[in-house]
Amino acid sequence: MSYTALYRKFRPAAFEDVKGQDHIVTTLKNQIKAERTSHAYLFCGTRGTGKTTIAKIFARAVNCEHPADGSPCGECAICQAIAAGASMNVIEIDAASNNGVDSIREIVDEVAYSPAEGKYKVYIIDEVHMLSIGAFNALLKTLEEPPSYVIFILATTEVHKIPITILSRCQRYDFKRITIDTISDRIKELMEKEQVQVEEKAIRYIAKTADGSMRDALSLLDQCIAFHFGQELTYDKVLDVLGAVDTEVFSRLFRIVLNGDVMGAIFLLEEIIMQGRELTQFISDFTWYLRNLLLIRTADGAEDVIDISTENLEKLKEEAQMAENDIIMRYIRVMSELSGQIKYASQKRILVEIALIKLCRPSMETDTQSLADRIRQLEEKIANGIPAGAISAMQVSEGIVENGTDQQKLLAQLPEAIPEDVRELAGKWSAVIGNASMPMKAYLKAAYPSLAGDGSLLVVVSDGMPSDYFKEDSHKEELQRIIADFTGKQMKITIQNSEQNRNPEETFPNLTKLVSQVINMEVEEIE
Repeated sequence: MSYTALYRKFRPAAFEDVKGQDHIVTTLKNQIKAERTSHAYLFCGTRGTGKTTIAKIFARAVNCEHPADGSPCGECAICQAIAAGASMNVIEIDAASNNGVDSIREIVDEVAYSPAEGKYKVYIIDEVHMLSIGAFNALLKTLEEPPSYVIFILATTEVHKIPITILSRCQRYDFKRITIDTISDRIKELMEKEQVQVEEKAIRYIAKTADGSMRDALSLLDQCIAFHFGQELTYDKVLDVLGAVDTEVFSRLFRIVLNGDVMGAIFLLEEIIMQGRELTQFISDFTWYLRNLLLIRTADGAEDVIDISTENLEKLKEEAQMAENDIIMRYIRVMSELSGQIKYASQKRILVEIALIKLCRPSMETDTQSLADRIRQLEEKIANGIPAGAISAMQVSEGIVENGTDQQKLLAQLPEAIPEDVRELAGKWSAVIGNASMPMKAYLKAAYPSLAGDGSLLVVVSDGMPSDYFKEDSHKEELQRIIADFTGKQMKITIQNSEQNRNPEETFPNLTKLVSQVINMEVEEIE
């Protein structure tokens, strides 16, 4: 005997078996018991939530010879005929493949004939939004004034495509997405009947992946059981079959991105791909992970809506404190944009790599959130003991600091990291070189004072004669003596050549500007 898929094998046969749609089931049962059924119903909602299943149960219930509390008995001849698909009283139509005017006219012609047995002829039109405008118009009159023995049940996943003239003639029922708890309980119940061992964590993951669809959940479960037939179905095995990624990987990726480690992110992506993970699912799950981080940071009691283990929840709380809200929101925005693009891309890996580089290198974007992330990265490097001058040169070489306003905004964060003596000396550079003799005076006049990576005074001189002049130790010692006489302190000096055709201010912080920025900084009083 051929195998029957779980979602077909355990399709509910009575209203009591339907899970997650109590508001609809109760209303329909009451209508049947009170004999107040309508002539037209519109069932709308996402896939796999029970629209067609409830329509079939309703069709049996209104024709059942011995209904019990509004549900079909399942034992009378009419119930069994409808269940076997042999009854002429229930006509199922797929509007996706029968969407023309001619198909609907056939229905209109058949409506004139009363049922051979039972009370009602029930027309179930699935995916009714696929009908053409002409077909809707052909259905309109019959839908408004059908014979007393005819019931129309229209089912759709895209109710916004239904003409208002059709909507106004139907009783509308909105099917909710089924909760993770409800799907999990149903899976446990069915696995006991099937005598299959499934780990609790695996059931919860399948229920979450189904995204509110009971049919999707049972299809995924079927796939996992088939792959590991005869074995206990564990969480890790489910991840393998569905091409999903464990939360441990998301934790690693989040920390790598926060550190701005581009190569670390690329290597981790390579690892994920080599494990056979599906990139679309990976992006979706990582975005969901970021959403959980943001919820923990911003909402009280967020633990109630985040479906993870206690151990992972504690780790999530720890990581939520590692980044500000706007940083996490930027990550979510970038990943959400990627999620919309990757479905139709032929080079999915390249798109994911570009997105990860964007996360690690906020300088690639110019919005406010990216600027805040860039400032955070600079502050962290300063806090870790990297001098401001080293940061400036490093950021430029990595493409993080740009010319113009953004550079000034970032450098404005640095004054505290610049030694006071070096800053003061740079501000009085003209006075310092006034004490030098020629040709040193001429060379220093064209030089650029800044800050070296080790915190010493950096003097950037032109290539050629100035550079050769200061290569001699005696000339460098003379400059140190001039500075010592001017400041009254010994100061370490680093001499460096300027890059050809490049303004040194693009590479090294202009201490003179920083001094003026600090002095002229506007202070806004907050009342």
